[in-house]
Amino acid sequence: MASIAVDYSGSPHFERKPQQTIFTEKNNFEAGDSDSQQFHEGCIPAKDLICREKVSNTEIHNKGYLEYGCSHYRRRCRIKAPCCNEIFDCRHCHNEAKNNICIDQKFRHDVPRHQVQKIICSLCDTEQEVRQFCINCGVCMARYFCGICKLFDDDISKGQFHCSGCGICRVGGSENFFHCDNCGCCYSILLKNSHPCVERAMHHDCPVCFEYLFESMNDVTAMPCGHTIHQKCLEEMQEHYQYVCPLCSKSVCDMSKVWEKFDLEIAATPMPESYQNKMVWILCNDCGANSEVKYHVVAQKCPNCKSYNTRQTRGNSI
Repeated sequence: MASIAVDYSGSPHFERKPQQTIFTEKNNFEAGDSDSQQFHEGCIPAKDLICREKVSNTEIHNKGYLEYGCSHYRRRCRIKAPCCNEIFDCRHCHNEAKNNICIDQKFRHDVPRHQVQKIICSLCDTEQEVRQFCINCGVCMARYFCGICKLFDDDISKGQFHCSGCGICRVGGSENFFHCDNCGCCYSILLKNSHPCVERAMHHDCPVCFEYLFESMNDVTAMPCGHTIHQKCLEEMQEHYQYVCPLCSKSVCDMSKVWEKFDLEIAATPMPESYQNKMVWILCNDCGANSEVKYHVVAQKCPNCKSYNTRQTRGNSI
């Protein structure tokens, strides 16, 4: 809830008339005009009552702000899981507890997030239907609330928004993302006219850590080939000198400088005379071209795109 600024710079105007008192809400009195500012003792102007009520409601709504929640969300409510009828701070807390290695495999499960029907206020422990404001104490249980995803979060600095195309809430600000119907997911607005479309691109596990990408809380990035991966997993790959997509083997970054070093290495490493005319067939992982080239122990260069990201396929000849 946004804070409410109350302006008490002026004073309400009471004009006495026979047998009645009239309250006016104008605060444009002239300085020194004391006769026009007569207050009837015991009466509070209607405007001040409204302002005080708004301030009081704001204080109630903000009670406990950022004081409750878990490591995943700051919120002032807990959920009652419809699958096991147990109470947890959030769905991630439930999933971590119910998929623990100590749990018998046949009892492991995730909470069906859209089926959550009951929540418990963290301040007064009142169980109620899913809503933003507690029916008992009136506290705002989360500044960001999505009734579709049953998502509560007090930390609105994340820029949460609900994507109707994805069917779930995401973070980062709706103005910074767009939904691609073919890929079935949201991408940065910077990729709107340049990203390679791959059908249901994020509806699969990360090829490195195997976490389901579509609902992952970690940053996801699209590689030049269009396949998606956790940003952290991609960085770890590059730290271990792995520069190709784990799914299609295409280069994940500009490798032109590396190919120049390969050229120098091959030029400095002549093959024995018996191998100088040996030919092999290669498949280029970057452009997909099949070519017959001279064999070299270091690598084979694609004549089409000049990439060394190739593999030998068939047919050797001397």
